[in-house]
Amino acid sequence: MQSETLVSQTIEGRDTGRIPFAARGPLSDAVLRRLTGSPEGEGADHVEIARRAVAEVGDVFHDDDVQLTLFALYASSYGSLDAFDPELEWDPNLIATRRILEERFERDLRMAVATPDLPDPTADAVSRSLFALTGADSGPSLSRYLAKKATLEQAREFFIQRSVYTLREADPHSWAIPRLHGRPKAALVEIQADEYGGGRPDRVHAAIFAAAMRGAGLDATYGVYVDDVPAITLASHNMMSMFGLNRRLVGAIVGHLAAFEMTSSIPSRMYGDGLRRLGFGEDVTDYFDEHVEADAVHEQIAGRDLAGGLAEDRPDLLPDIMFGAAACLAVDGWVGQHILDAWTHGTASLRKAGADA
Repeated sequence: MQSETLVSQTIEGRDTGRIPFAARGPLSDAVLRRLTGSPEGEGADHVEIARRAVAEVGDVFHDDDVQLTLFALYASSYGSLDAFDPELEWDPNLIATRRILEERFERDLRMAVATPDLPDPTADAVSRSLFALTGADSGPSLSRYLAKKATLEQAREFFIQRSVYTLREADPHSWAIPRLHGRPKAALVEIQADEYGGGRPDRVHAAIFAAAMRGAGLDATYGVYVDDVPAITLASHNMMSMFGLNRRLVGAIVGHLAAFEMTSSIPSRMYGDGLRRLGFGEDVTDYFDEHVEADAVHEQIAGRDLAGGLAEDRPDLLPDIMFGAAACLAVDGWVGQHILDAWTHGTASLRKAGADA
């Protein structure tokens, strides 16, 4: 049953609207109530609930309650959902809860992800190492499946899975802009300028993806499909948000973006081809066609000028640059494997809406 936090409400004259997803456990329920400014949320000790949650959880990456809570806390900083009271973005107790969850999330990520050998901290060496890392990635090929086998229903599932990040495309990485200087900063701004449409609102990549969703018969309202996606999909977005929002992890978000760009161009071509095979028109394929060329350029900038330039400026960040890249490949691989496993077994990759696990 959906949480009572979902009902529309007016708090101190502010129309909060409606949270488009339900809590998935006691922690997310308490935090959602607090983020909306609900009077019921003021008395809930979500900090203590968070402590118990991280002490008891086995697999943090697949834990619905933890990952939805992190998603909601990050959404407060992005301003993704009008229902969340902006006055509570820096609420000390909410930040304390976020830190408790982040500490466990980051610890488990570092334990689960094998960081490659470190190259010399030069732009050329770092770029070569990142291309070697991404080139050797043997993760599941969701793009190949969609190109050749996916059904219309599976293609729509794919859009739903991608919507959590892509309707906010580029935003997690943009947190790094004020934390960089010189060549790395210029490189990141160059990449992000393209992501945000180069001054053309209709070419903002998130807007092009929203148009593709509508063309596929889906709702492009942000957050409307959060109920449907599993915890591991939320974990992929949460990882980016954690890297981006924590200044000490600037190396990790830079490495993540480098790997992200280096593994996008060829899959984007396959996704576009698969959608055309299924009969979708340019309104749906435009997003992926745009990324075939754009990301082929971005990968060079991200590898040498952004990640390589940062390593030259800050050799102490090199371990996190490589960790961020490896984490991108690993976690996105887990998401892809989850989807492919479901599809090859003839089941949906989505949760049942309103399920509590």
